[in-house]
Amino acid sequence: MSPDILPLLADTYPQRRDWREVSWLDRLGERVRTAIGARLKVTPWRLSRFVAAVERASVKVDAQDAAQRRAELADLRRTLRRDGLQDRTVARAFAQVRVAAGEILGMRHFPSQLRGGYVMLRGCLAEMNTGEGKTLTATLAAATMALAGRKVHVITVNDYLAERDAAQMRPLFAALGLGTGLVLERMDAAEKRQQYCADIVYTTSKILTFDYLRDRIELGNRMTPLKMALDRLADGAGSGTLLHGLHYAIVDEADSVFVDEARTPLIISSARRDGALEAYYRQASELAQSFEADTHYTLTQHGRHAELTDAGRERLAADGERLGGLWRATLRREEVVCQALVAHNGFRRDVDYIVRDGKVMIVDENTGRVMPDRSWERGLQQLIEVKEGVEPSAEKETLARISFQLFFRRYLTLAGMSGTCREVAGEIGEVYGVPTVRVRPHRPSRRVCLPPRVFATSAARWEAVVESIRDCQQRGRPVLVGTRSILASERLAGLLAERGVAHQMLNAKQDGEEAAIVAAAGRPGRVTIATNMAGRGTDIKLAPEVEALGGLHVILTEGHDNARVDRQLMGRCARQGDPGSWQEMVSLEDEVLRGFLTGAVGGIRAALARRPQSRALQRVARALYRLAQWRVERHHLGIRRSLLKSDFRTRQNLSFSGQME
Repeated sequence: MSPDILPLLADTYPQRRDWREVSWLDRLGERVRTAIGARLKVTPWRLSRFVAAVERASVKVDAQDAAQRRAELADLRRTLRRDGLQDRTVARAFAQVRVAAGEILGMRHFPSQLRGGYVMLRGCLAEMNTGEGKTLTATLAAATMALAGRKVHVITVNDYLAERDAAQMRPLFAALGLGTGLVLERMDAAEKRQQYCADIVYTTSKILTFDYLRDRIELGNRMTPLKMALDRLADGAGSGTLLHGLHYAIVDEADSVFVDEARTPLIISSARRDGALEAYYRQASELAQSFEADTHYTLTQHGRHAELTDAGRERLAADGERLGGLWRATLRREEVVCQALVAHNGFRRDVDYIVRDGKVMIVDENTGRVMPDRSWERGLQQLIEVKEGVEPSAEKETLARISFQLFFRRYLTLAGMSGTCREVAGEIGEVYGVPTVRVRPHRPSRRVCLPPRVFATSAARWEAVVESIRDCQQRGRPVLVGTRSILASERLAGLLAERGVAHQMLNAKQDGEEAAIVAAAGRPGRVTIATNMAGRGTDIKLAPEVEALGGLHVILTEGHDNARVDRQLMGRCARQGDPGSWQEMVSLEDEVLRGFLTGAVGGIRAALARRPQSRALQRVARALYRLAQWRVERHHLGIRRSLLKSDFRTRQNLSFSGQME
């Protein structure tokens, strides 16, 4: 990918132009370019030399008084804006940030964090172990870019982390003469506009992308530097936009944002209530429940895709004639009934969604968090609401849409950080043009991986998990148990309650309390059940007596659609050189194996039920499990590529009509 860069004109909306569709040859070229570019941009020798330069500059800054530091910062601003990000100037800037952080926050950047900051400043994704202090690391690149005159967006995974990080880092940035902004979902347009004026803005990926779409709607065809500059000359007023362009972004948990959440487009829509359409959905739901599997329809993709058989089409045609109205349109009636079949068979309460306050709310499959502002499209949301007996929400008309893939490609400079991105480094490189660089940890890891265990049934797995928890608790070790769904977390909680095991449960129903619950997970004998990666970004502090017992023990009870999420859970223990251990305890009845090599999995399950301790069977079962995860990962990759291709084609079609996204 070699897009043009829009010039940084005053009071315009700078962003990267990205007009043409990416071919397979472009993707291959980006993979090669980013792989080689990462090694050339941030070689170990260059990183070591840079860290040494920061150490020398830090000694000089330590000796400066307040007036000398102010003069140094003023000189840094001029030099960075005149000469760009030269290593010698960047080292001086990092030293200023480092010394100020030590004095104001009581946290002075380690050499590993200096390396991570440099990696991000150079437009790369820094892979740093969980617990290495990525939040503090980001301040180096953010402050340096802001001093260089770029608007900086620091993007976190939820409002809580954005608010926490902005409050924590605001005094540091203020000491450097930089303003800190915070944009939250609850803010109105005027508040957001004011916050986006700051040098460094903390927000979430969804809020930022939706605000960008609102700017697109506001500007329409005027979103070009020349037209925006002419508008300002003509009326002398602001454009009314929220953002100030897409200069530089640091994305926390970048693999989650760039990959896991990239399968679903973000859509701004207007509500339009239609009584006839609501009745149509209710009828579709009733018809779907009367259809018989294999006779009238078949399901694929874990129940997420339905297809009518010839018998099903014939029956639906007869029903259409009987019902009349909208049901006489062949394609429309087949689509809505197929969606109703998916709603009833492919989506489960307390797994894919929850019902709260009379509303159906989607649960993010990667984080376990509720997403109250998101809904399914093409009538699926309304059909699930009918299924659950709640009032169907209003039909929505799309005003603007974009995917994370297309949006983040438009930043002039894009960087990120994550603890688990090596598996998708190639994809991130080919889609976003961002190389991935591994940053070695501050202290060697002491994490112990216990042998994985695969069980024939979920019941056998849960019994073994309970016994493992009781054993750890009796010895005083804290345990963190990761489950895939709300339903699974509640089932495990019920088993523990039956056996009198005290525990804390954290799932999407308690997302407001997650930070406090996770922070306390390192206390002696504490048992915490967490859905997926709930509580990410919150450190688990070990009590002193826990370290002597072996630290936090993590149990993974079910593999996720991609192995990276499993590694994220594993990373909750043994942070920053602490002791800790983890173990996988999965079953052959898990979600990831649904519909996968049914005969082979059934045979292994039967054999494993007879000989659960067989090493050979354990290895075969483990291989099948990993193969199933790989298959789902490839399927999701295909969805992301199709979505990006659709985005490009939609944009190309709209450009001919003079419209925007």
